[in-house]
Amino acid sequence: MADLVNKKCQVCEGGVPPLDKAACEQLLKQVQGWELAPDAKHIHCLFSFKGFYATMSFVNAVAYVVQREGHHPDMSLGYNYCHIKFTTHAIDGLSENDFICAAKVNALL
Repeated sequence: MADLVNKKCQVCEGGVPPLDKAACEQLLKQVQGWELAPDAKHIHCLFSFKGFYATMSFVNAVAYVVQREGHHPDMSLGYNYCHIKFTTHAIDGLSENDFICAAKVNALL
């Protein structure tokens, strides 16, 4: 499998099944720090920073990366943290796109 960070997200408008839990667990090995939800419908990661400016710099960089991929996460943030959750809403579960974006987010650090 090609390195996830070098892949490009594919348009997903539904009509395909989400990845099963075994496939998700294999892809998860390539995105250090990310966790798989118990129902295997999303992955998430909590990032910590030294302060607000560092957090916001990261959030802006994530926004740039995911906009280029056309695959957007749910995010919550505060003074020194950012929690990111990826899922593919069109299939109510995970696709390779979620793991590609997680890898690209990790590459920002």
